[in-house]
This record gives sequence, structure tokens and C-alpha cells, in this order.
Amino acid sequence: MEDNKIAKGLFIGFLSGTIVGGIFALLFAPKSGKELRRDIKLRKDEFIDDASEYMQIAKEKASNLINEGKRKSEELIKQAKERASSLIQDANELLSSAREKVSGKISETKENLTDEAQRIKEAFKAGIDAYNEEKNNI
Repeated sequence: MEDNKIAKGLFIGFLSGTIVGGIFALLFAPKSGKELRRDIKLRKDEFIDDASEYMQIAKEKASNLINEGKRKSEELIKQAKERASSLIQDANELLSSAREKVSGKISETKENLTDEAQRIKEAFKAGIDAYNEEKNNI
């Protein structure tokens, strides 16, 4: 962006200097009308050639800036993809670890519930047996 401003400023300065210099040269040169017209034509051709040259330089600089911008954006996209991939991998690892922990806790809880259910069944059966025994003793 800064190069573009400098190039534009140089181009405008060159144009202004050429025009002002040409006017002063024409005004203060002791030449006939025929010579003056020939000089004006030569100056015009030189000016057009210089302007074409500066336009070509400006086009090249613009092309370079565009290519540099594309390269940088491709690099940023690549870095973003790598970071996203790394984050996804980390998230998958955390998820796998959590699944393993939860799976272990679920198995442990099932075993505890099975043990408690068995104890409750045994206590209930003992209660029924005690009731039946008392009922038979009466």
C-alpha cells in the first residue's frame, strides 16, 4: 500500500515537473514557430513514452502486490487449517479420554447396583422368611 502511494506521488511529481519544465522551456527558448511546434511534438512524444513507462511500472508493482497478497492469504489459510486440525485432534483425544473414564465409572456403578440389588433381595427374602416363621409360630 505504501509503495503504491510512493509510486503515485512520484508519477504525479514527474508529470507536473515535465509539464512545468516544458512550459518554461517553450516560453524562454528563442525559437521560431516551426521549431517550437517541432519541439512541442517531440516533448509530447517523450511525455507519452514516459507516461507509458510509468504506467507499465505501476502495473508491475500492482501485480506484485496482488501476488504477494495472494501468497500471504494462502499462507494464513494454511496456518489456520493446521491450527484447526490440531484443535480437532486435541478435542478428539479429550473426548476419547472422557469416554474411557465414563465407561469405567458406568461399569463400576453397574457392579455396585448389582451388589446392592442382591443385598436388597436377600434382605427382603430374610424378612419374608422371618414373617413366615413368626406366622407359623403363632
